[in-house]
Amino acid sequence: MHEIEITGRFSETDALGHINNTSYFVYLEEARIKFFQFLGFNMKAKDWNFILASTTCNFINQGYFNQIFSIKTCVSKIGTKSFQLEHEIVCAQTKQIIASASAIVVYYNYEEQKSEQIPELLKSQLAGHMKSECS
Repeated sequence: MHEIEITGRFSETDALGHINNTSYFVYLEEARIKFFQFLGFNMKAKDWNFILASTTCNFINQGYFNQIFSIKTCVSKIGTKSFQLEHEIVCAQTKQIIASASAIVVYYNYEEQKSEQIPELLKSQLAGHMKSECS
């Protein structure tokens, strides 16, 4: 499991005073990027081989300005050309779950505009973070 922390910013709140639902997708993107960096991937566009195929987020509790969120990321499935990540957003102070999410990421060749098989080295790196749940 990989874990990062993000603090809810005032600009991410809405008229109801809680973190707006769209902000969670930005948090999840940050968690994915940090996960890929942790695996050793270069963040230069010419070297990038991932494309997001699908993402979902289930909102369980409200988050607020200045709250610290711990975002856990793990791998739940590895296919031939894609893999699935699971995320859990938890209040770092209270340990209350705020949201759970998943993302399907495709290994993608941007030059040829098509998906490709996941290289064995990446498969083994992903397998090292395989869990049925992130908690």
